[in-house]
Amino acid sequence: MRRKSVDSDRAVRTAILDATRRLLASRNFDEISVADILGEAGVARGSFYFYFSRKQDVLAELVRAAIAGGQVAGRTWLDHEGAGDRRAAVRRSIADGAKLWAEQAPVLRAVVENSHTDPELARLWRGLMAQFTATTVERIEADRAAGAITTELDSTTLAATLTWLGERLYYLAALGEPPFDDQDKLVDALTHAWLAMLYGPSGR
Repeated sequence: MRRKSVDSDRAVRTAILDATRRLLASRNFDEISVADILGEAGVARGSFYFYFSRKQDVLAELVRAAIAGGQVAGRTWLDHEGAGDRRAAVRRSIADGAKLWAEQAPVLRAVVENSHTDPELARLWRGLMAQFTATTVERIEADRAAGAITTELDSTTLAATLTWLGERLYYLAALGEPPFDDQDKLVDALTHAWLAMLYGPSGR
């Protein structure tokens, strides 16, 4: 009996999350009400508030799920060994990030746009970006110790600059803003910026 209850609970949560994701595909988050989510999900108001205090909590859960994929996307560069495949590793990680943003565009656009007005979403988004910055710092420190990075800019500032640059350009691409709506141009531009800032004009 308990197993059935657990499965039912999971089904309700999944219905709410999936409904919100579908609504975000065609509407801005601030235009979506809890009533809209209930109607799309086919669940009762009481069921919604049993799992979520407000619609922003639903968005937060969708964002965490989306970003979990982003943590995997950056591993190519973070885990690469030696200088020979550095350019390819950086480009692959950036391309994986661009693909993730394209696939999760409605959810990630929503959190970027609403983090400016909702403190909890702001804390969530900044915290997730801080995680990306922290792992980038680790890679920068390793390459600096190996003599590959010679800039005097401290590792945290360098990592944060690159992380937030990526966030902004991926967001513009999600909006369909030229020239970043062309994924090849987006990836080329970010790859050039990362290589130049980290490894100098030659990118090596």
